[in-house]
Amino acid sequence: MSWAVEEWKEGLSSRVLQKIHELESQVDKFKKERQQRQFQLESLEAALQKQKQKVENEKNEAATLKRENQSLMELCDSLEKAKQKISHDLQVKDSQINIQSGQLNSSKKDIKRLEQELKR
Repeated sequence: MSWAVEEWKEGLSSRVLQKIHELESQVDKFKKERQQRQFQLESLEAALQKQKQKVENEKNEAATLKRENQSLMELCDSLEKAKQKISHDLQVKDSQINIQSGQLNSSKKDIKRLEQELKR
C-alpha cells in the first residue's frame, strides 16, 4: 500500500521531493509533539482532579472539625455552668455547716451551763 502513497510523487524534481520530505518530517514531528502535549494535558488534568478531590476532602474534614469544635465548646460551657452551680452549692452547704457548727457549740455551752446549774 505504501507504494500507492508514493505514486503521486513520481516525476517531481529532487528539490520538490526534498521539500516534501522536509514537510512530512515536520508533520511527523508535530504529531509527536501533539501526542506528548496531549499526554501532558491528560496528566495535568488528572493531577488537577486529584487536587480538587483533595481540596474537597479537606473542606469536608474542616467542616467536620468545625462542628466537633462547636460541640466541644458547648460541652465546655455546660461543664463550666455545672461547676459554678456545684461550687455555689458547696459554699451554701459550707455556710450551713458553719451555722450548724456554731449552733452546736452554743448548745454545748448551754448544756454545760445547765449541767453546772444542776450540780449546784
